[in-house]
Amino acid sequence: MSRVKICGLSRAEDIMAVNAAKPDYIGFVFAPSHRRIDEAKATMLRKDLDDGISVVGVFVDNDIDSISKLYRNGVIDIAQLHGDEDESYIEKLKDMCDCPVIKAISIHESLPPYPKNADYLLFDALSNERGGTGKTFNWEILRDFNGLPYFLAGGLDASNVRAAIEALSSFCVDASSGVETSKLKDAAKILAFTQTARGEFSYCNTP
Repeated sequence: MSRVKICGLSRAEDIMAVNAAKPDYIGFVFAPSHRRIDEAKATMLRKDLDDGISVVGVFVDNDIDSISKLYRNGVIDIAQLHGDEDESYIEKLKDMCDCPVIKAISIHESLPPYPKNADYLLFDALSNERGGTGKTFNWEILRDFNGLPYFLAGGLDASNVRAAIEALSSFCVDASSGVETSKLKDAAKILAFTQTARGEFSYCNTP
């Protein structure tokens, strides 16, 4: 069964929604985005999060010390890197705090090279916005991929997540804009996405 991640939480209401839906992971964005929060806000939100849900911090070329601090302070459990971070960067981060790493890889027409020392990859559609655009990519590119375990992102919502899971062997499916309404997390969409991904609910697009 593919695991589930809901990314881009920023409000107390979002925490309540994921506590009810119980995905495996949630994401706090510490990079430029309308979903961006700071350490103080993330610490406050984390306090009310169900203990069974792991927290991923999303970064773009951040200072390694700042990521290490968030990990050592228990604000995040995993670092998700969306910038130009290479194997050397990942090695330094792991040496500093042993933080597990998800390296985001943008896909256009083929699978680009990726750091082999990450713990996981995250595949998303190529964009200038570094994720969260709501756009899918050609999943056939990953059909025979047998490298690192990976998170599948890019335009996933309750209407297509089962097809993605059945087509590929992703470790986790990841949604952000696909569980939003007017750029805010929508509790009903979070629940539908999580349950559909787990085969607990059959999504039906009816009026």
